[in-house]
Amino acid sequence: MREDQISRTALFTAFSRGYHDSNDYPLIFSDPLAFSLLSTDEQSSIKALLLASLSSANPCAAAAFADPRSALRWMMQSGAAASILLSRAQYAEECLEQSMESGVCQYVMLGAGLDSFAYRRPELAEKLVLFEIDHPATQAHKRQRLTELGWSQPANLHYVPVDFNNQRLSVRLGESFFDPRVPTFFSWLGVTYYLPRQVVLATLGEITRVAPSSSSIVFDYLAKEAFEPEKCAPRVQRMLNHVESLGEPMQTGIDPQTLAAELATTGFELQENLCPWDIHNRWFMGRTDHYRACEHAYFAHARIV
Repeated sequence: MREDQISRTALFTAFSRGYHDSNDYPLIFSDPLAFSLLSTDEQSSIKALLLASLSSANPCAAAAFADPRSALRWMMQSGAAASILLSRAQYAEECLEQSMESGVCQYVMLGAGLDSFAYRRPELAEKLVLFEIDHPATQAHKRQRLTELGWSQPANLHYVPVDFNNQRLSVRLGESFFDPRVPTFFSWLGVTYYLPRQVVLATLGEITRVAPSSSSIVFDYLAKEAFEPEKCAPRVQRMLNHVESLGEPMQTGIDPQTLAAELATTGFELQENLCPWDIHNRWFMGRTDHYRACEHAYFAHARIV
């Protein structure tokens, strides 16, 4: 991704949330505001890109659909990306609500993208001090879109631009209204696999330096086998190929068996490590459409000790 370019995966995440909320039932994750955060041109561009990728990667499948709407529906439901981003968002907000019952009063969204939480969940947001952390270009794009929509920035929402590859999170949070004395919940969704391994671990360490014990984080990751072509599931390989073609290659996998030990080196204690079967059983079991948990995708919840 270029320094001055909004993350295309952030746009796709918003599109997937909006598409799911408008077209599927029952909902895995509800985001009725997601489509609003995309312009009409952006929505059209994403649809065209998805249909073009289907025609290129699997022309026989593309020809089997009677119309583009049917093809798009199949792509959204059967693809790896949408199943990950919908279930991980639901998991993060479930963990957030549980953490609030234990006294958490700050919520930091790392790699917030076009997340709508501050406007979508007022019953929770008004009880929290909110921080959206993201790449400067992506954050600027979102704020411009909010201005176009006429949505006023809540007084308890703070934007903190951070380039994880070049800036220290603890420094940037320290320069904001972040209070290092109060328990905080962090979400870090759709980011770890785009960063070098050392940056992932360094960022986790930065969080333990700036937040007190009893603070926690939810993040998703891909198992190391996803980056081994002979072991990678076909639809995950297609996802990897697609994001690489967009200039945003995934590069880091984590071994689920060693995650607890690695987290311990950064000051975290692993609380939960959901595997694909756990995720499928929790959010996809019994569905009659094509959504199912993604192979190689894991969700972790860890607490600062």
